[in-house]
Amino acid sequence: MSSNGVPSLSLSSGYDIPQLGLGVFRMEPDDATRVVLDAFEVGYRHIDTAKVYDNEEGVGTAIAQSGLDRKDLYITTKLWNADQGATEPRAALEGSLERLGLDYVDLYLIHWPAPAKDLYLESWLAMEQLHSEGLVRSIGVSNFEPEHLERLAAHSSTMPVVNQVELHPAFQQRDLRAFQEPRGILTEAWGPLGQGKYSLEEQCPGLVDIATKHGKSVAQVVIRWHLQEGVIVFPKTVRKERLVENFDVFDFALDATDMAEIAAMDAGKRVGTHPMDGNW
Repeated sequence: MSSNGVPSLSLSSGYDIPQLGLGVFRMEPDDATRVVLDAFEVGYRHIDTAKVYDNEEGVGTAIAQSGLDRKDLYITTKLWNADQGATEPRAALEGSLERLGLDYVDLYLIHWPAPAKDLYLESWLAMEQLHSEGLVRSIGVSNFEPEHLERLAAHSSTMPVVNQVELHPAFQQRDLRAFQEPRGILTEAWGPLGQGKYSLEEQCPGLVDIATKHGKSVAQVVIRWHLQEGVIVFPKTVRKERLVENFDVFDFALDATDMAEIAAMDAGKRVGTHPMDGNW
């Protein structure tokens, strides 16, 4: 447990990762600076961004203005599809570090496998080298399917510390998580509240009853569910009151009945792009 009350999980790289953070997907750069500063004030220390979000500079401005010690922060960014290859990841990471104003990132992810490009293995080998040089502390992937992970295992010396995938009560990814667990790959959830494209209350109406039972919001119940499932979660919001609400999930616990009810809500309902189609 960190000093801000957020539990941490141990990565296969030997580092710990805060289990709750803030995602900044599609935030404008100025909004990202404001929201990340607000998040730091609330108590967040884990920020998840990406080159393609076009707000690394805004996140970096917040880091610089915060006055927080770098060692107390956990910063993730991602290698975009256009930057995949044997040599391209180095320049891509150096650009991200410059925009973030950092000497290293805690976690660097291949954003999509982009199988039609067939460059994710070369990219992974390049990232292993960047890791060995200390430019990144841990390396992982996002949106990878078991076949992609198996290929990395067969042709490289390390496995990803995490796989960041779409995951929420209506799409729980249990087969993928069962594949990853014995291989030491932790699961991170993007779109943990359904990515805003549909109402979790409508798709999973039982969440309302569970929230009422605990005197919490549906969002708080879902975030708590992720935490108790052992998933790393970083809901996005641009509103400070929601930052506070999403962080206020450590004073209650879902019981076995709650967890079983939520497990039964899994409808296999993907909201975002299927990894086999993410080739842009």
